[in-house]
Amino acid sequence: MRLLVVTQYYWPENFRINEVVYTLAQNGITVEVLTGKPNYPHGKCFEGYKAWGCTREERHGVTAHRIPMVPRGKSAVGLILNYLSFVLSGLFFGSFVLRKRSYDAIFVFAPSPILQAIPAIFLGWWKKIPVLLWVQDLWPESLSATGYVKNSVLLKLIEYVVKGIYRGVDLLLVQSRAFIPQVRHLAGKTPVVYYPNSFIEWSLDSAYQIDCVGLKSHFSVLFAGNIGNAQAINIILEAAETLKNVQDLSFVLVGDGSRREWVKNEIQSRGLKNIFLPGSYPVEAMPSIMEQASVLLVTLADTKIFRKTIPSKLQAYLAAGKPVLASLNGAGADLVLEAQAGLVAPAEDAGALVEAILRLKGMSQEDRDVLGKNGRAYFLKHFSHEKLVKDLIQHIQSTIDQPRKGVL
Repeated sequence: MRLLVVTQYYWPENFRINEVVYTLAQNGITVEVLTGKPNYPHGKCFEGYKAWGCTREERHGVTAHRIPMVPRGKSAVGLILNYLSFVLSGLFFGSFVLRKRSYDAIFVFAPSPILQAIPAIFLGWWKKIPVLLWVQDLWPESLSATGYVKNSVLLKLIEYVVKGIYRGVDLLLVQSRAFIPQVRHLAGKTPVVYYPNSFIEWSLDSAYQIDCVGLKSHFSVLFAGNIGNAQAINIILEAAETLKNVQDLSFVLVGDGSRREWVKNEIQSRGLKNIFLPGSYPVEAMPSIMEQASVLLVTLADTKIFRKTIPSKLQAYLAAGKPVLASLNGAGADLVLEAQAGLVAPAEDAGALVEAILRLKGMSQEDRDVLGKNGRAYFLKHFSHEKLVKDLIQHIQSTIDQPRKGVL
């Protein structure tokens, strides 16, 4: 099987699609990737890359075709240009770069923006091959939830575009069961299948044994990942302020994002000594960092769309075998409760979050270990990377075997 993966985000950017691509290749699939120039999350091209020009590189047996793209920058305008430039570049430069290459199917990894599926749909029509779309975020709901788009007319227009995208592919895979009704409503006759995010476990590499500041306290609460609007980071600050006089308790926010500078300024203005911002680390360092934490914290804003979303970090948290503290509503909270892996507090409820933290801190180490073991067992049963990649191969092969529907 020859597979083209279309994704705006790819190594050295840290996204789930990287491990999926490499594992597909290890399973005998010939994989090529159409992607842009890495610039997430800092908004400028990574060292060694330039925004303009087409390049080709090899990594782990996978060929990546990189096309020109405007870096996202730090403004809303820059983000819009970033999204649109990948679509236009994929249609023109992507089509040119791949004009003599043949594939059996196209697989699209679709966190925001869903627009990146447009060049994939065109390539699928041109080469007469099926297109599978893995939906990570619901559009336009995620745009309104994060505050990027508030105009109702524009949101309705985007919904029509999303409807066209959903109906232009051959199979829709969704990362949360709660996505299915909304996606099916727009998808027409396109089949919709639940396919969760997998997670490839990191080894405790001795070269990445990190002593992360703040994690050496008697009880430490670790938040790892994007520090942005969707994560309702202000709730963590409120909890830290409430608990600032509790001895041997710390909050550690590892990662980067649009609100990191705001968090840094708030820590200073509030005089908080129990919250730390050590920055970003390579993924290889995360096992060591999570191993040092007492509890792993995941937060999301209280919006309709986020109640349907399962944050991808949850799989990593469960795999780590540590208690999970979930300050969110809906599908993500249900997963933590079903796994019996930790405690849940309503989204954006600082008081409930404080109560949950104190409850976990008051537990014996043995009781916290049970929660961690429960989470890991649930991960192995439901989110094993190798199993889910094999499921993906089956989805791709069955789609190839089906007669193509007419698109465009």
